[in-house]
Amino acid sequence: MKEGDLEFLHEIAEFEGSHDMEKEFKIGWSWRHVRIWPATLNRLFKDGYLENVFKSNSYTGYRLSDLGRAVVAGGDVPEAPQDTKIALPEDLFDDIIGHDDIKELLKACLTAQRPVHVLLAGPPALAKTLFLWDIERAAGEKAVWLVGSATSKAGLWDLVAERQPQVVLIDELDKMNAADTAALLSMMEGGRLVRAKKGRELNLSHQIRVVAATNRVDVLSPELKSRFAIRRLSPYGRDEYLTVVKGVLARREEVPADLAQEIARRLDGRTQDVRDAVRVARLAPQLGVEKAIKLLLGD
Repeated sequence: MKEGDLEFLHEIAEFEGSHDMEKEFKIGWSWRHVRIWPATLNRLFKDGYLENVFKSNSYTGYRLSDLGRAVVAGGDVPEAPQDTKIALPEDLFDDIIGHDDIKELLKACLTAQRPVHVLLAGPPALAKTLFLWDIERAAGEKAVWLVGSATSKAGLWDLVAERQPQVVLIDELDKMNAADTAALLSMMEGGRLVRAKKGRELNLSHQIRVVAATNRVDVLSPELKSRFAIRRLSPYGRDEYLTVVKGVLARREEVPADLAQEIARRLDGRTQDVRDAVRVARLAPQLGVEKAIKLLLGD
């Protein structure tokens, strides 16, 4: 049980005790009635303290479960230990050529007892996104991915509260909106995410590690930059790019080695963005490599 959950359960019990549940809330109460954020209610439900009485696209009705009533009657229960360790695979970052110091730094930050946040900076078509891909693969459900230019309306606030990840991966950090940036600053500094809106409140204590990428450091606020260890990446050379493309396509996209070799050869001199190679590989079965490159990159 997380900090504050017992107080929520007492508030819910008081609400249920002051209403005729069979007449007034036959299909259960919603978050609007108890004024507790939906993600918190969903977590209490998953932990067994609430039960769903009714659920539709527009309404979810809850009631205290037997366990929830027992906890309210008997006091708090011991909190189950949280699995905070991220098991790093031996082949982490193997597809990324060079940048050995950054690999070592990221591995240390991901396994450190307390969060250290890292920002990878540099022009497009470097290995920044490859690092994020590898971390997402290693962390699995313990990681969430955000693209700064395409966050949802709810954004970072709701995503972190609902998923409660240990690692937040952010591509295009320089394009993140003001609301998400404010949430990020709060979480990175002290692990707190606090928001008050009419009918919807959020007060969450949750430590995260942030690994982000940006093309431009100069547009970031001093407050945001101060929370990161900033590392700048250098462009790949020709041979390095070809090696990375072949490795990524063969290992992550499961492209046959000869096809990966052909795509790398045909892209040589046309792009240094590994994502272009991934797009070509995904279209090649339908279009062929040459036509896929022509349609994606032009003449």
